[in-house]
Amino acid sequence: MRTLLSRHRRLIAAGLAAGAAAFGLAAARPHPRGVPVLVAARDLPAGATLGAADVGVRALPARAVPDGAVRQAAGRTLTGPIRRGEPLTDVRLRGGTLLDGADPGTVAIPVRLADAAVVRLLHAGDRVDLLAARAEGPLPARTVAAGVPVVAVPRPGPDPDEGALIVLRTGRAQAAAIARAAVDSRLSVSIVG
Repeated sequence: MRTLLSRHRRLIAAGLAAGAAAFGLAAARPHPRGVPVLVAARDLPAGATLGAADVGVRALPARAVPDGAVRQAAGRTLTGPIRRGEPLTDVRLRGGTLLDGADPGTVAIPVRLADAAVVRLLHAGDRVDLLAARAEGPLPARTVAAGVPVVAVPRPGPDPDEGALIVLRTGRAQAAAIARAAVDSRLSVSIVG
């Protein structure tokens, strides 16, 4: 037996090496179907609430699946814009409420801006100064809230003459001041750093 092995040692070694190489290549090859991952079905803006038409499924090799890939996205809101085909991850989707992680006493207040086009410049996470200017009278615009974060930018309605909504995170006193200003003033924002 020992003589037989010594005679065919090179042939056996070559066969074992070929087998190991074949198994290694098979293991490195991605699964033929890949891992199903939720992706954006089209370009989507920040603040968009995802529906069935906004999400698709794409098979990716296991090593290409990003950390934090989500398995359910319908009804969740984007924290920033996303491109068609981009995988949906936990950092791209806002948590359960507009006030997740906020200090106690913080509120989210919807604010209708007079100029709907301005809203296209805003994204969740931006900080703004909210300005109020009376339609009548020579009074200058006044700052109603300073450096407040935008927490959502809902899709604008069909009538741009009605302005557009944003949602700001403020304290209760600022929210009351904003509500008072909205009664008799046109509201606008300046984006701050």
